[in-house]
Amino acid sequence: MRADLPDKRARLPWGLSLAVARLVRAIIRASGRSGGTTLPGRILLALRPDAIERLADRIPGGSIIVSSTNGKTTTAAMISSILEVSGREVLHNRAGSNMHWGIATALLDSSNLSADAIGLFEIDEAWVSRLSPYLKPRLVVLGNLFRDQLDRYGELERLSDEWAAMVAGLPATCSLVLCADDPSVADLAESLPSGEEPIFFGMEDRSRALPEQSHAFDAKRCRRCGGTYRYERTFIGHLGHYSCSQCGHRRPTDVQVVARSVRLDGLAGSQFEFDTPSGSASVDLSLPGLYNVYNALAAIAAGRALEISTADTVRGLSETAAVFGRSETIDLAGGRVSLLLIKNPTGANEVLRTLVDEAGPSGALDLWIGLNDRIADGRDVSWVWDADFELLAEHVRSVTCSGSRAPEMALRLKYAGWPVGRIAVDEDLGNSLTAAVAGSQGTVYALPTYTALLDVRGKIAGKGHADEFWV
Repeated sequence: MRADLPDKRARLPWGLSLAVARLVRAIIRASGRSGGTTLPGRILLALRPDAIERLADRIPGGSIIVSSTNGKTTTAAMISSILEVSGREVLHNRAGSNMHWGIATALLDSSNLSADAIGLFEIDEAWVSRLSPYLKPRLVVLGNLFRDQLDRYGELERLSDEWAAMVAGLPATCSLVLCADDPSVADLAESLPSGEEPIFFGMEDRSRALPEQSHAFDAKRCRRCGGTYRYERTFIGHLGHYSCSQCGHRRPTDVQVVARSVRLDGLAGSQFEFDTPSGSASVDLSLPGLYNVYNALAAIAAGRALEISTADTVRGLSETAAVFGRSETIDLAGGRVSLLLIKNPTGANEVLRTLVDEAGPSGALDLWIGLNDRIADGRDVSWVWDADFELLAEHVRSVTCSGSRAPEMALRLKYAGWPVGRIAVDEDLGNSLTAAVAGSQGTVYALPTYTALLDVRGKIAGKGHADEFWV
């Protein structure tokens, strides 16, 4: 059960509450301990339940909300880069703490902003409908809804209904960006008041369609009538070109931001062309995979809603670097590690496809997979059986399974056809990664779940090999 925002009366005066929360944040960061992006916000909301709304009202340029199951951290980073290139100051929860505590912590920096500063908040898909009324956004960007942490969030239909209610209640001054290729997201346009139109984005490079539907395929039935969706093609999970076999509801035809001529170069990055009503351009991304092309399309659509020039949008995208644990490569003593977060079947599949491209036709990779089952990961890890680990079976030089559910991960890889003699199990996250790097042929491709990422990324930063996650 998810907790709601606190509703108790204020316990301390406003100024003192802010001072206490800021002091706690400074102490945590100085000590190098984790919690600096959540505990200050927890304390602030306990002292002042009205803190998010009061602090958000201080932001001169208003707020932007970004949410999706996969890609919201990277999409927000892309939008932030575009805004900064265009000369805007951005207040952003860039560390990725995206529930109410993290938003409150980020808002502690809302004092002394420039006259055109804008707030940019990535928000957990289960929290966005509750936080939106407090943030009063000028722009909402909704990317996708995939099955994720069913023990915490429930089925997709529940989140779809919550998102629809949120969209119906958005201020008339708020713009909306939606993914046309996700039926659950595109259908939210029906919740807008009559006369208002969203900005849709989607994929038009048909050569990037999957040869067959993956196991991680969630949107099967029409939200309007319950009929079965027919897909002409799919690109990622259930993202694709679809129509309902019963009522005829289909992918929007007025997609304003589309990608064509997509080229993927493994972890080296990707290139694509995009079309908008105001013209076309090409983008070189340092970020890999088709999933990051989708993230970039969302950012382009956001730039269009904010009336940012195409030139600034392209430059902002080209300057976006890998964010915390999302295709982030770090040099270590004795080797390198590339961190690629996995947390649900669809996201894992896209990472696996990227690694197949990275390996090439006959290449082999050194891998490390950290599978935890803490609350932030989801207690139920059965999702690993729906991810297509078979894709990488022929490209494994070595793999270490780590984390609290390491043995189950190793079992899954065995059934996926990975060579049993190349699979090691070591539940100690830090030591196992160090050993994997030492025994590799240069780079270890590390696939951690969320809390495993926090643990190993913290250990790497603690040894001076990377910045702390809030930087």
